[in-house]
Parts: sequence; structure tokens; C-alpha cells
Amino acid sequence: MDKFKSLERILKVLANRRRLKILKYLKDHPVASVSEIADAIDLSIQSTSKHLTILKSIQAVRTKQSSLLVYYYLAESLDEPGGYILSIL
Repeated sequence: MDKFKSLERILKVLANRRRLKILKYLKDHPVASVSEIADAIDLSIQSTSKHLTILKSIQAVRTKQSSLLVYYYLAESLDEPGGYILSIL
């Protein structure tokens, strides 16, 4: 994928208020389950999970599993412009 196509994909993913709320929540709460995030941003677990999957596709979030629960956290380094957007949230 060329650089502009990659940039376009990242911007499209980040151009969603629910995904920005998820990123802001994870910035303030370093590790959280889907249900914790869903409660905090007032969205269904199913919708939150879909948004997290989309964020994971651009490597903005990572996961770790503990028993049956999956926990999400921010990726250590986000490519620009993702890192910049996260810094101003």
C-alpha cells in the first residue's frame, strides 16, 4: 500500500467521534475491557467491539487476553497522524 493510501485509511478510521472517545478513554485508563469502555462511552458492547476491531486494524490499539476477557490498550507508538491526534485528545 502506498503512503497516501495508508494515510487515507488512518484518517478515515480516526474520523469518527466514537473511535476518538475510545482512544481518549484508553489514554486516561491504560487497560480496559470492552464492557468497561462501552459503559464509559455509553455505547453497546457490540458496537464498541466493532469500533475496537477497526482501531486494531490500523494498529492503534492492542489486546491481551486474561481467561475469557479481552483487554485493550493503546499501541506503544502510533504512526502520524494518529500519534498527533491522540496527543491532543
